[in-house]
Amino acid sequence: MTYIPRLFRGRAAISFVLSCAMSMVLSPALALGQQTAPAKPDQDQTPKQQQQNPAAGGPQGDIGPIAVPKKKTEEKPPEKPEKVKNPAGLEDFSLRVNVPLVSLDVSVLTKDGQFIPGLKRGNFRVIEDGVPQQVTNFNQTEAPITAVLLVEFANTNYAFINDMLNGAYSFMGALKPEDWVAVISYDMKPQIMVDFTQDKRAVAGAINSLRIPGFSETNLFDALYDTLDRIDGIEGRKYVVLISSGVDTFSRLTYDKILAKLKSTQNITIYAVGTGRAVREYYDARGAMGSIAQLDYLQADNQMNTFAKMTGGMAYFPRFQAEFPEIFRDIAQTIRNQYTIAYHPTNAKQDGSYRKLKVELVDENGQPLKVQDQKGKNVKYQVVARDGYRAKQVVE
Repeated sequence: MTYIPRLFRGRAAISFVLSCAMSMVLSPALALGQQTAPAKPDQDQTPKQQQQNPAAGGPQGDIGPIAVPKKKTEEKPPEKPEKVKNPAGLEDFSLRVNVPLVSLDVSVLTKDGQFIPGLKRGNFRVIEDGVPQQVTNFNQTEAPITAVLLVEFANTNYAFINDMLNGAYSFMGALKPEDWVAVISYDMKPQIMVDFTQDKRAVAGAINSLRIPGFSETNLFDALYDTLDRIDGIEGRKYVVLISSGVDTFSRLTYDKILAKLKSTQNITIYAVGTGRAVREYYDARGAMGSIAQLDYLQADNQMNTFAKMTGGMAYFPRFQAEFPEIFRDIAQTIRNQYTIAYHPTNAKQDGSYRKLKVELVDENGQPLKVQDQKGKNVKYQVVARDGYRAKQVVE
């Protein structure tokens, strides 16, 4: 008989007996080794994390995974078409179209050589090879001068040299401090007396050195061609003030070649001033000038006129010494005050062809413009601009 302590008698004893019986029943299971695996030290103090069930789309609950509706997959944007590649060995090429721009300097002068200001873009009509053009750029300019004083200095007649010196000094007197001037003299060949400078003393020194000529030849074509070739690369508008008799003795270049050079030059204007006109008329009136010499001088005057007209300049043939200062004042005023117009030609071909130009003044109705002075009288005027240009030549 099992001894029961006194403390457990009655209901307590019965509970004690039942607990002993249950422990005897569960002990075999413990003996068989059905024990739980020991927990890792770092997991003893942290709750178990709920695991994600990828298939159900939600977290793990007490009764299984919780189903959560999946988000709709976003549609991918359409793929861009692949760039077409050139075949192997063929390089990439780009196409560029150059639209030419023609710029003209136009002077509108009265019969006395006075500049007419106040004109507008609509007053100018440009005709290229008979086709009207649309003026895109327009302004009235007053800028410093960049000019070459090209003078004939040969042992012919001192009256020609005297006219040349009077003209050169008159031109120097019309200069402003901001002007750039170079002096070139020629007889058999051109000689640079002074390069481009703003120093009037240097210009005066170059002119003062022209006292005793060395040769009697006057190779005008060679000298003018060389001068144009030297200043062609200078940016902006350039001027050549040519003081010469216009006679060419035996230049290597022909008249046709110098005309071709003038057609191909851009932004260069020639103002020609003839020398020896008074002495020529003196000998001609007394029958001392032969018919051949007379024809030579007439041809010389025609050449000077052609050089000026082709480049948009003017030619002067003074008879008296007092005319020179006035002529060069007009030249300086014309050069400083001009209308600059530009347009894109309708003929955009860059074939090197020569295009004829004509500039007219029109009113708002397209009729010839009438200019009146302060008293209301009509004023005769002339439009001075180059008569053509040569288009650029594209090398195929």
